[in-house]
Amino acid sequence: MVETARNGAVADEVLRLENVTLRFDALTALDRVSFMLRRGETCVIQGAAGSGKTVLLKIALGLIKADEGRVFVFGRDMTGAPEREWMEARARMGILFQEGGLFDSMTIEENVGYPLENIKAAQCPPDEVRPRVEQALQFVELGHTLEKVPSELSGGMRRRVGIARAVVTRPQLVLYDSPTAGLDPITATTIMALVAKERDTRQTATALATHRYQDGHLLANYVWDPARAELAPAKGDCSAARTRFVVMGEGRIVFEGSQQELEDSTDEYISQFARRWKE
Repeated sequence: MVETARNGAVADEVLRLENVTLRFDALTALDRVSFMLRRGETCVIQGAAGSGKTVLLKIALGLIKADEGRVFVFGRDMTGAPEREWMEARARMGILFQEGGLFDSMTIEENVGYPLENIKAAQCPPDEVRPRVEQALQFVELGHTLEKVPSELSGGMRRRVGIARAVVTRPQLVLYDSPTAGLDPITATTIMALVAKERDTRQTATALATHRYQDGHLLANYVWDPARAELAPAKGDCSAARTRFVVMGEGRIVFEGSQQELEDSTDEYISQFARRWKE
């Protein structure tokens, strides 16, 4: 068994990387990266293409093994853990891959139900799969699409189905890889509203890799209002305090701080990730 993390553990800790390094031949994809995420916290990860955003998420999922450093998930040291234990950990995570990552040959019902039926650690009885799938699709307002296939849906709808599949196991941690890439501004805002909805209704830890500063702005300044079924301006500093911005550069974390600190940065590389919004 992998031992429970004791030294340096933080209350409500969901994910922690300690000096993680990953190399692909001569390329260093991650260079001594340390990162932590707590329950209900949001981390917006930005950076240029190839900076390490997606690789960081794959390390957190155990899909790639680090060459150096340690990885803790839900307070457990998963460094070098066997696949069986990673499968158990993934049952408590959700992931939205780039472009949604749906199976073209499956119906929407089969796509969303896939984690429930294929991850044993999810422990979902067969007679509960359909109700859980319906609930997840209602969550993203696509309850009418059960019998359709991905090719019958728009890009934004496919992304919403991807979110339904990510949250169908009721995870404690959800990782989003470029959830708004290629979408028009209105659809992108809808996607971010669903990310906030999952975070705020279930206190889910959220790590979101994105190239759009607007995505982070929405998560830091708006909360899900169930009374109106939409985003509403956050009252006070609660949402902003629980949202952290990280900028990756050449496999390293070159910035970590609040939205205001990101906007105030004078570093040429870092400031470009706030520049579009400020202009």
